[in-house]
Amino acid sequence: MNRINHVRRTPSFNLRRKRAPVFDKCLRFTRAADLRTANLYPYFKPLTSPQGPEVICQGRRMIMMSSNNYLGLASHPRVQEAAIDAVRRYGTGCAGSRFLNGTLAIHEELEQRLAAFLRKDAALVFPTGFQANLGAISALVGKNEFIFIDKLNHASIVDGCRLSFGQVHRFQHDDLDDLERKLQDTAGRRALVVVDGVFSMEGDIADLPGIVGLGRRYRTGLMVDDAHGLGVLGVSGRGTAEYFALEAAVDVMVGTFSKSLASIGGYIAADTDVIDYLKHHARSLIFSASLPAPAAAAALAAVDILESEPDRRQRLWSNTRYLREGLEALGFDIGKTQTPIIPVLVRDEEKLLRLWRALFDRGIFTSPVLAPAVPAKMALLRMSCMATHTVEYIERVLDAFDEAGKLVGVGP
Repeated sequence: MNRINHVRRTPSFNLRRKRAPVFDKCLRFTRAADLRTANLYPYFKPLTSPQGPEVICQGRRMIMMSSNNYLGLASHPRVQEAAIDAVRRYGTGCAGSRFLNGTLAIHEELEQRLAAFLRKDAALVFPTGFQANLGAISALVGKNEFIFIDKLNHASIVDGCRLSFGQVHRFQHDDLDDLERKLQDTAGRRALVVVDGVFSMEGDIADLPGIVGLGRRYRTGLMVDDAHGLGVLGVSGRGTAEYFALEAAVDVMVGTFSKSLASIGGYIAADTDVIDYLKHHARSLIFSASLPAPAAAAALAAVDILESEPDRRQRLWSNTRYLREGLEALGFDIGKTQTPIIPVLVRDEEKLLRLWRALFDRGIFTSPVLAPAVPAKMALLRMSCMATHTVEYIERVLDAFDEAGKLVGVGP
């Protein structure tokens, strides 16, 4: 038998072919490099500790003031143990989508638990909250149907609209007159209104009573993304709909486990027929590997703690009031926030980055938000409170703001 000898060729990395024009935009993008050179680059800062009231960043202990870990459950022993037990029972991954081989008993247990907690007939768990919005909107709104969204809705809602075949209409933020004008233009057509329950940068709450009233008048469906409302708003922490006593009026509730529920993943809660339809039409569910069991177990444990320890939510709101009042007393503009999300409006990107840097140097971890995440003239420093912050932490934060604001020329 003849042996065929293959010549092994060693690639030369010095002989790269000329790049295609499609990559020209990458070469032109210098904003991040310029900020790194100026020591003002605020993103992708690696942490080497859990998400608690304090974190370790670049070897330094800092006060975390921009985490969505509202109830402080991300490092709770019961949540951690639940995830560890799930690894032992189910392994680390599902190796398939929910539609085929990736449905575990713990997924269905979590769905039943969420449906009961949210007072809906059924629920469906997705790998992320982003995918929940993509799957729900693109499946529910088809050709010759309409979607109405608030201009400040989360990017996942916007992308879900792009993937649908519906006609998208954006109304001015929290402007029900503008929404009604747009609804009047499409009266009698099949339509879905989609809003954030709590707006993730501004911290204000959607006018759900007004939106529900318009929905009844024009016979539209209503979907609420309550990523930042779950665990925070309502007597029992069920979110924006409970806060307004309008749970039955919301057709589709969407949320995430990555905030109050200390995990990763997303969910949709709705009538049984809606959930069954989404199981068979939501592409981001059917064509994605399913949520790992440890994440599902962590979320389950977090729901239990949310219900059994209401004092956590009380501490969260006490901390929120203390920080808001302290910042306002120092002369900072915190906009119209109504929640533990507290924006410090700077409106000038260079000043914002210098304020962030001054706070970072003083051991305060915050998040500057620039365009396109917010309009260019609304550059802000996004902060959020946790139930596990103490008065001492908040006082240290306020002292740092006093110093940093005077240094940069913002606020005081």
